[in-house]
Amino acid sequence: MKTFLTIISVLITLTSCAPKAKNKIVDTKAETPFIWEGANLYFLLTDRFNNGDSSNDINFDRTKETGKLRGFEGGDIKGVTQKIEEGYFTKLGVNAIWLSPIVEQIHGGTDEGTGVTYGFHGYWTSDWTSLDPNFGTKEDLKDLVETAHKNGIRIVLDAVINHTGPVTEKDTVWPDEWVRTSPQCDYTTYDSTVTCTLVKNLPDIKTESNENVELPPQLVEKWKAEGRYDEEVAELDAYFKRTGHPRAPRFYIMKWLTDYITDYGIDGYRVDTVKHTEESVWQEFKKECDFAFQQWKTNNSEKVLDDNDFYLVGEVYGYGISSGKAYDLGGKNIDYFEKAFESLINFEFKWNALQQDNETVFSNYSKILHNNLKGYGLLNYLASHDDGQPFDAKREKPYETATKLLLAPGTSQIYYGDESARSLVIEGTVGDATLRSNMNWDDVKNDDNTKAILSHWQKLGQFRKNHPSVGAGIHQMITQSPYVFYRSYSKNGFNDIVVIGLDLPKGTKILDVSKIFKDAEILYDAYSNQDVKVVKGKAIVDSDYDIVLLELKK
Repeated sequence: MKTFLTIISVLITLTSCAPKAKNKIVDTKAETPFIWEGANLYFLLTDRFNNGDSSNDINFDRTKETGKLRGFEGGDIKGVTQKIEEGYFTKLGVNAIWLSPIVEQIHGGTDEGTGVTYGFHGYWTSDWTSLDPNFGTKEDLKDLVETAHKNGIRIVLDAVINHTGPVTEKDTVWPDEWVRTSPQCDYTTYDSTVTCTLVKNLPDIKTESNENVELPPQLVEKWKAEGRYDEEVAELDAYFKRTGHPRAPRFYIMKWLTDYITDYGIDGYRVDTVKHTEESVWQEFKKECDFAFQQWKTNNSEKVLDDNDFYLVGEVYGYGISSGKAYDLGGKNIDYFEKAFESLINFEFKWNALQQDNETVFSNYSKILHNNLKGYGLLNYLASHDDGQPFDAKREKPYETATKLLLAPGTSQIYYGDESARSLVIEGTVGDATLRSNMNWDDVKNDDNTKAILSHWQKLGQFRKNHPSVGAGIHQMITQSPYVFYRSYSKNGFNDIVVIGLDLPKGTKILDVSKIFKDAEILYDAYSNQDVKVVKGKAIVDSDYDIVLLELKK
């Protein structure tokens, strides 16, 4: 039997100028602040999500037969924009989208015993200054960001500073002063995790270097052929003059990455392979990102969404919430939050969700987030593009997955297809390809079971988006049986209180809301679409669902 966690939620929003809420779940972005610590972030592989422009499916003669799911499948930036315009993300309650890297990838393919593999995933960079034509154009990116912002959605891109793409018959290795090709990391010490190549044939950027280096001849030749060499060099000259940085490899890449902030107004970066680069690099990167974001806001004041800082979330592989702020890397304790990341990906959440009861998870997370990690965030996930042990690989628990993920304190990361039970076990694939199948749009459109699962995710997702206390609030249990708790959030005059109950029976449900609401107040259950009156401190809901989402009706 699938475990259906049951939710009773109640929102009190007190703002001096808040408009009256309608008797239904609505987009409350006008009155409800966007808070990264409690955001609902959707992560997608750009190539696997939606093909919005079939004319860009083949480029650079990437036509070799590949291993299963190891070539470009056609997904692109236009496909993401299309789904924003259709309202898919809004209905899902998503208020931020993280795209896998979209910069130009190596032109050739590799074959390491898995069949030919092209850089469809985006992590094999050949030119940070260009978008890969398989993903789209810079005009497509501009349209994506503007469309997302108009719909109250932030855009997070993926930053890779640690390495270039592999060497192939079409892609030569960068100069020695830029990269190392050995030794290969063995991950036993700090140095053998940082000053080495992650895997065979993945040239490692010499991020420790402060030596001035010339542009790689590959880029010089390419930019001249494209007629933009002089422009790129002039921009680099201005950048290094402004910053005073040496012309070292890492600073070139930081310039190229922050251009996407200055030029398009993206809202954040998810940073790849954080622990494989010197920690000081990320402090430098944050400084440049903050500068670029402020420049964009200054130059585009009419497009500024709010006063949030630029968002940096880091992938410190293996980091978990129990580590707090100190991560042990080869015997060296590192605080990756310090003057660097607002948030880190929480690799521990899936194990907590499997092994601990909800109260243990929720209370522990709340305690840590509002004490040791106060002022910072965590990005929780239950499936991803490179975690071979997801919470529910066979998609046997899609309802439980939604409820655990979307109710947990912290930022939630929906991996594309979590909400539609896209299988993570694909026959004939090797390695992480099994996690990276095409989004199952046919099921979303035509399969009744998938539609029911998606509806559950949508209701919870909208609720989380509209009520920041769910992810960013303080957790407190009210009663153990039935299990009822509340989340409270208060900042800058905005107050949000949410009451949640789990494992309630179908049919008549009697909920103690006396600590939150007064008698005779009218509440609204957004899950079953009915009004509920508080009588003697109780809210009585009669529905066929074992989930209740209560809001104060205004």
